Amino acid sequence: QAVPAGSHVRLNLQTGEREAKLPDREHRESDTREERRRIRLGKVDVDANSFTSEELKKALDKMKESEKAERKVSFLFLKQCTVQGYVRKKFRPIEQLKEEFEKLNMKIETDYEIMVKLISKFNSSASTLDEKVAALYDLEYYVHQV
Repeated sequence: QAVPAGSHVRLNLQTGEREAKLPDREHRESDTREERRRIRLGKVDVDANSFTSEELKKALDKMKESEKAERKVSFLFLKQCTVQGYVRKKFRPIEQLKEEFEKLNMKIETDYEIMVKLISKFNSSASTLDEKVAALYDLEYYVHQV
């Protein structure tokens, strides 16, 4: 006879019979991985000693239906919300940020723009040796980030 997963099975040496004991429901310490999975799924009656083929088919159908519904929802979400649309909603373009900061009398420069200025300062014949060394140190910092 089939025994439910998670049962404790032993062979009684005095009588020669096999004995099975259901796990303790109060402590839940003796539950096996299979038993915890069935409880988590909640699709089948876990207290039954055995399952009919109809019960198993119904449980499988319910699992397949819920899986299909999850796939449809995720597909529709991806279809409605493309990656570009998501990024556009979450972030603003750099040009818009620059305009807003200019209104606040703040000039925001990208790393690229700063690096171009540092290179031109280094190549300038009007720059002193200290300015060129400082430009190289700053340039090293920005290049390291890239």
